[in-house]
Amino acid sequence: MSEKLTRKLTTILAADAAGFSQAMGTDEVRTFAELNAAKDIFRKLITHHGGRIANTAGDGFIADFPSAVEATQCAIEAQRELGTRDGSLKFRIGVHLGDVIVDGDDLIGEGVNLAARLQSMAEPGGVLISQQVYDQVHSKLTIGFEYLGEKRPRNLSTDVPVYRIAMSKPGFSFRRKSEPAAPHRGIRLHDDEISVAPSELPPPQSILFAALVAGALVLINLVTGGSIWAHWPILGVATIAGLRWAPQFIPPRISAILPAQTVVIIAALALINIFSWGGYPWSLWPIGALVIVGLGRKILSQPE
Repeated sequence: MSEKLTRKLTTILAADAAGFSQAMGTDEVRTFAELNAAKDIFRKLITHHGGRIANTAGDGFIADFPSAVEATQCAIEAQRELGTRDGSLKFRIGVHLGDVIVDGDDLIGEGVNLAARLQSMAEPGGVLISQQVYDQVHSKLTIGFEYLGEKRPRNLSTDVPVYRIAMSKPGFSFRRKSEPAAPHRGIRLHDDEISVAPSELPPPQSILFAALVAGALVLINLVTGGSIWAHWPILGVATIAGLRWAPQFIPPRISAILPAQTVVIIAALALINIFSWGGYPWSLWPIGALVIVGLGRKILSQPE
């Protein structure tokens, strides 16, 4: 009679040092010291958030948490603290909620594999989460989530929805569901509303200042007479502002296809063509090139 497997549903955090082998080849002593310092940070935060380290292997490890919220908080706090330290060693983190097999102190199974695949797809210093984690945390944490679309992690047979946590903006904060919500702008994503920290949006005074400048330019143009020119500096200011804040306003379904900044540039080119209309839609050429490059990068970035 075969031995019965012990399973449990848990949130898995997979972390791994990016470029560790190369860093060891460059400066072994310093890299090893940075790795140990980073592990101390992870151990402290994992314990603080009620988790435990399950599997370790060289420069990476697997931790599990009874709460998806705590695991996500731990991941972001770790990246933020690591980002304030000197050193070149950066970590990738993936978080997934799934069923795992318990083998002593270790965890194995598809749940662990998916967390590890998300980790390998993350940018150094970044955090990727699965749909299962997003469903649990998006209404409980005041952070930004960027939907990256459905990806096929290596060695998996199906595509999985992947979300990147926007954690690099100043003013990052957590909000538990029981706490009063701060004023925020909602972004529609998969028919859910996600919270974006107020500091990720343009400050009200900046919007007011831009509106006053635009109004002043229009007024000066009207008073001085002659040809209409105010739209050019207004377009320039709007383009700069769009490049700065576009990720918070471009719908995720569009930004999953083309980067938000590319969408802003396309809009600016179209408006320049319209404002300087000479009977020929020349902007179609650079816009077409940007779309082709954007789609090409998206296709090439898909895991094999």
